[in-house]
Amino acid sequence: MRKHPVLLGMMVFTVLFSLFVISIWALSYIASREESWWGNEKIAIVDIKGVILDSQPVVEKLIKFRKNEKVKAIVLRIDSPGGAVGPAQEIHTEVKKVQREKKVLVSVGSAAASGGYYIACAADKILANPGSITGSIGVIVESLNVEELLHKLGLRTTVIKSGKHKDIGSPTRRMTAEEKKLLQGVLDSVHEQFIRAVAEGRKLPLEKVRPLADGRIFTGDQARSLGLVDELGSLEDTIALAAKMAGIKGEPEVIYPEKKRFSLLELLLQETIQKVWQNLREKSSPFNFFYLPPSIYPTADG
Repeated sequence: MRKHPVLLGMMVFTVLFSLFVISIWALSYIASREESWWGNEKIAIVDIKGVILDSQPVVEKLIKFRKNEKVKAIVLRIDSPGGAVGPAQEIHTEVKKVQREKKVLVSVGSAAASGGYYIACAADKILANPGSITGSIGVIVESLNVEELLHKLGLRTTVIKSGKHKDIGSPTRRMTAEEKKLLQGVLDSVHEQFIRAVAEGRKLPLEKVRPLADGRIFTGDQARSLGLVDELGSLEDTIALAAKMAGIKGEPEVIYPEKKRFSLLELLLQETIQKVWQNLREKSSPFNFFYLPPSIYPTADG
């Protein structure tokens, strides 16, 4: 019985298209993998970018690479002006855990200041560019007061609290001298933790770190002369030094941060829809809104 040519053509087209889609998926999967199937000794790159508000993504990667026996060293690529105290301390603690098993080096991009430097000082070595911004060893807390503005608008607030200092830092009233003293005590405690972390990590005496811990920033070149940075160099220089310190012979395989996996459907539909929706939102509203908590949180000065 003779086959229908149109049906046969459709079947051939379907098979070829399926093979094309599978090939694209396979290539994108291989390209998006952090780690290849070949090679033995590796160096992993962990990015720390922007304001540090959440430690989990970085901590999870550090744990993953710490448990990977093929990873001999980790390079933290820091590009951050600082962030919240808690997340910076959590990452700092995890870096110290990794350091017990393998080498950890820091490559400073444009900045590793305040909370970014807090994390960096836990590493074995810190490399920065001559013009990189670092330091800013200090802590800051800010509270906005809108009491007079509310009075002009004829607005009043009623606060019911269970403790004398429960509404400390409220924007609807002025802070008392006692409250300022209490907050200063908290900041002084966190500041002392920062100073001691720098002294311990950089192997510097406390009396040398304290004069530098007044919130000022340094260039990479200045930081090197003060002992806050070990060497001047790029990310590539840091990778080469990490390989040498880890005892890797030859060219090491570098595991870069995971790339976003390619999706044919997203390429054809999702990205186009998102761009159209974004353009509509930007044109329909003159404002960009950001949600910020009304309470005050100590953040590493940056």
